[in-house]
Amino acid sequence: MSKAEELAYFIQRIGNEAVKKAQESNLKKGAPNVYSKNGVIYYQLPNLEITTKDPFKRLQNKKKKSATKKSFKK
Repeated sequence: MSKAEELAYFIQRIGNEAVKKAQESNLKKGAPNVYSKNGVIYYQLPNLEITTKDPFKRLQNKKKKSATKKSFKK
């Protein structure tokens, strides 16, 4: 293996480890991981379920409802 190949392998390994840590951190914090394959978006939910249903839309709706409730309080 050439020096360039060794370096590329080393950099790829570091990158893979960083991505794995970030994915685990997301799930611990309750945030889904998002993937795309063949143009289809998949979401890995904190309970490890994989779905194509967008969980962010549900979160946006909750924020809108909350903001609406606050704006009507006197």
